[in-house]
Amino acid sequence: MAKRGGYPGMGMPGNMNNLMKQAQRMQRQMEESQKELETKEYTAAAGGGAVEVTVSGKKEITKVKLSEEVVDPDDIEMLEDLIMAATNQALRQMEEESAAAMSKLTGGFGGLGGMPF
Repeated sequence: MAKRGGYPGMGMPGNMNNLMKQAQRMQRQMEESQKELETKEYTAAAGGGAVEVTVSGKKEITKVKLSEEVVDPDDIEMLEDLIMAATNQALRQMEEESAAAMSKLTGGFGGLGGMPF
């Protein structure tokens, strides 16, 4: 009679240990990468450089720079739009770099080791 079934995982303790070590190493690398990203700053401009906004990797605005010619009391809405556009662009830059760094660590797969969970 042929032996069938058995216990799942038999003969795999070494593989499971390796998987756990890889997961722990990936977690450490992700934490280090996240800390590094949080120390960076991202600057974007709008209105041909009339408005510049700098954000940190922690998603905090650290600097807003306005050119004098963009400060028109009769057109506050334009200034608001330029600040919003520059802020959103700086945040997109930060998010793109963060996603690229995480993708590099995970090999482009979501979840643990490419597992869909």
